[in-house]
Amino acid sequence: MKKYLNIREVSQMLDLEEYTIRYWDSHNPKTNKLRFEGLSTKSKKGTRYFNIENINRLKQLKELLYDNGKQNYTLNLANKLMIINKKKPGLDKNSIKNESLIQSDKYEKIDQILNKMRFLLKES
Repeated sequence: MKKYLNIREVSQMLDLEEYTIRYWDSHNPKTNKLRFEGLSTKSKKGTRYFNIENINRLKQLKELLYDNGKQNYTLNLANKLMIINKKKPGLDKNSIKNESLIQSDKYEKIDQILNKMRFLLKES
C-alpha cells in the first residue's frame, strides 16, 4: 500500500463522498478553526493527502456520525467524542457514558432553534 492516498482513493475506500471529506477537513467560518484536526496532510498547493492515521480518524468519525445509514450525532458532538477517545483510548460510541456532552449538544440544538424562532418573530 502507498504511504499517502489522495482524496478519491480514500473516498472510495471509506464509501464517503469527496465533498463530505473536504467539508470535515475544512475551516469553520464562524470560528476560523478546522472542524476536525488531523484528518489530512496538505501539500504547499493545498492538495489533501491521507496516511493510515488520517484514514483511521476518518473511519472513526464516519462510525460516530453514521450508523446503519442514519446520522447519530452532530459534528460538534462527534468532535468532542473523538477528543475524549484520544485522551482515553478504547472508548467507542457504545461505551460512552458521559451524559453531559450529550446534554450540552441538546442545549446547543435548543439554543439554535430558539434563535431561529426569535429571528422569524422579528421579521413578522
